[in-house]
Amino acid sequence: MIYFAVISIFPVGLALAAISDLLTMTIPNRISAALIGMFFLVAPFAGLDLNTIFLSVAAGMIVLICGFVLFATHTMGGGDVKLLTASTLWFGFNSSLFTFMLTVAFVGGALTLSILILRSRSQEILAYGLPIPDSLLVAKKIPYGIAIAIAGLMTYPEAPIVQAAMRSIL
Repeated sequence: MIYFAVISIFPVGLALAAISDLLTMTIPNRISAALIGMFFLVAPFAGLDLNTIFLSVAAGMIVLICGFVLFATHTMGGGDVKLLTASTLWFGFNSSLFTFMLTVAFVGGALTLSILILRSRSQEILAYGLPIPDSLLVAKKIPYGIAIAIAGLMTYPEAPIVQAAMRSIL
């Protein structure tokens, strides 16, 4: 039962955040709050010790502080910062966090370039009636929650909470 919770809660939260960011350019606070709350609920039962949980919190605080600087300089949206912080808890303070962050950067770069290309062709896209959300074509922002979600889904199997949950069922 815990294994199912570990492998489903975080990916579902990421998917909901990505869909919301794609369609509305916002990530509801309740998604990030739920991911944070569920981490603290599930982590001990998944087999993470207190030291690992503490290191996850420390990593989350570091990401939150760095994210606040990015938010204050209008480089990243508040919802993106909160989602990235919540995601950090699930990866912890270890090499899987580095892999996740690096993947976020690469996916985010590819997403940004793709959206800039779409926006440069927005008149043709609108003329053809292609089913692309208007927010991607006319907004000034980039829905970075999509990149965070894709990177999270790609790298989540490496996260210590997943590894601990797998060990507990074997």
